[in-house]
Amino acid sequence: MTQSLNQRTLKSAVACVGVGLHTGQKVSMRLMPARPETGIVLVRTDLPGKPELKAHAQLVVDTELATTLGRGAVRIHTVEHVLAALAGLGIDNVRVELDGPEVPIMDGSAAPFIALIREAGVREQETPKSFMVIKRAVTVRDGDKHATLAPGRGFRIDCTIDFNHPLISDQAVSIGFTDRTFVREVSSARTFGFLRDVEKLKSMGLARGGSLDNAIVVDDFSILNPGGLRFPDEFVRHKVLDALGDMALLGLPVIGHLMAFKGGHRLNHALVMKVLSEPSAYAVVRARARDVAHYDLRLDELEDALTPSAA
Repeated sequence: MTQSLNQRTLKSAVACVGVGLHTGQKVSMRLMPARPETGIVLVRTDLPGKPELKAHAQLVVDTELATTLGRGAVRIHTVEHVLAALAGLGIDNVRVELDGPEVPIMDGSAAPFIALIREAGVREQETPKSFMVIKRAVTVRDGDKHATLAPGRGFRIDCTIDFNHPLISDQAVSIGFTDRTFVREVSSARTFGFLRDVEKLKSMGLARGGSLDNAIVVDDFSILNPGGLRFPDEFVRHKVLDALGDMALLGLPVIGHLMAFKGGHRLNHALVMKVLSEPSAYAVVRARARDVAHYDLRLDELEDALTPSAA
């Protein structure tokens, strides 16, 4: 599977309507093309002045069961699934317009967003991509949980989870990313939760929009969703999806190897912020225009097509 070294946006605007997983509010979302070097920008069209939030780790204000961006009183909750869809398909520049405070949860995975992007179409732009190439390992720990972003060829995520539950204990997966791999192996994995936690979460103002239509729910011994699982290890695959969305908040596609043990949004964010705080751990490189014009390279063959960038 190959991927162009040019930046990408959408060919046309596309929209959907859904509910927020945690707020329970109905929200319309519109994905729109954007100029090169725009990045992913989320917009609250329901607020005065239509405030914009760049999809970047420095604007993360909460990681309790989801990743929330904010500035001042403006909040946009649960951004990770749409960011994962855009990153998984190599989309660099998009304007995400929302008429409410949360990205719609849809079916709990990134698959509906993949369908939207395919409906809109993908347009290659004339500007070469920039990449964040990890040069040395960076690690964060929280008790027995830990995550490391290390040098690697292409981009790979190794993820292990181990919940105190017979259905979700000691699952592990290792996935090297291309857009085809993401769509086939990760994008349709749904978010999940425990029945015993539902009332507690709702009392905290969370999971107000959650249902069996948009999340896997497990009780002490079984899966409550009538259709069962989409993958035998769907739980850990969804953690990979979340991690991909959270890594997108580095602001550039990554060339490196993420290894996460019992991770989550808080640990992902801590790792991203630590990487950004250590400039010697990475280099920002841009694909050379002459290579973009003549080659269509795999991400693990980028070294000869990249040059240091001042970006």
